[in-house]
Amino acid sequence: MKNILIAGGAGFLGYHLVRKLESLGHNVFIVDNMCTGTWKHVEGKQFLRLDITDTSYCENFVEKLNSMDLTSGVKFDVIFNLACPASPAAYQREPVETVLTSVVGTKNLLDVARDHGSIFVQASTSEVYGDPLESPQKETDLSRVNPYGIRSCYDSGKMAAEALCFDYQNKYQVLVRPARLFNTYGPRMLPNDGRVVSNFIVQALYDMPITIYGEGKQTRSFCYVEDMVNGLIALSEHPIWPYGPVNLGNPDERTVAELAELVVKMVGQGKVVYEPLPADDPKQRKPDITKAKTILGWEPKILLEDGLKRTIEYFKMIKADPGLLMR
Repeated sequence: MKNILIAGGAGFLGYHLVRKLESLGHNVFIVDNMCTGTWKHVEGKQFLRLDITDTSYCENFVEKLNSMDLTSGVKFDVIFNLACPASPAAYQREPVETVLTSVVGTKNLLDVARDHGSIFVQASTSEVYGDPLESPQKETDLSRVNPYGIRSCYDSGKMAAEALCFDYQNKYQVLVRPARLFNTYGPRMLPNDGRVVSNFIVQALYDMPITIYGEGKQTRSFCYVEDMVNGLIALSEHPIWPYGPVNLGNPDERTVAELAELVVKMVGQGKVVYEPLPADDPKQRKPDITKAKTILGWEPKILLEDGLKRTIEYFKMIKADPGLLMR
């Protein structure tokens, strides 16, 4: 049994990671400021409402965490940093807070990892590639992020978080493992999450216009949450990791228009409308997962159609009983 701290554990991905780790017999603690988390996700869990971005913690976040009743005397074997709004709607609404989460928050958690001797798994993002010139995207590719764009709070913030991880590795020998996540989806996404899968499903179920931005030719690679959780755990369990960042995602590349057509077919209704493409929307996303396959022995198992079926069923339950969101 390991003691594991999950920052951002009240969110969509955190919900699934917490329960998987608990099913494996680990002792899991959740830290979340509930900015985008769901209260029902932390019911009955070892939960601390704590803002990792609080600048007053910068010099003594380790002491702050160690002094709390729930975590007093606990040494964390692994820390997963999932804390950060992950949808464009959320992080563009709170851009300053998003940057602080990636910089101040990651720094505070790295201090805990340094003090505790923890393995530190950083949830980075495919957005660090920006608008790539080549596909699939490899971990060695240089970034093409617009540092002044409306998405830069997230994209550049995650790049800074990766840099901090490797600075702590080089200076303090912290065992860091950044994972670049590609478009995770599945049950427990919020209906107003703002990401394309949840948007399309909710719009189709409520017979609203299914909004495609641009011509829908931009591509994404969607990874079902169960596969993503397994990849993160495999990364945390690897005995040594001198390999830098690693892509975790499903290389099954689809256009946004294809996704919309698939959702309409599976839901049985829906009409597509087109709106102007937002600034800095990347044209292509497809991960090269060679590193994950060869070193971790991990690759996604769940087909998009199967994952969408499970996700649609979840949102149908929410439509039939909105109170389920609070259970």
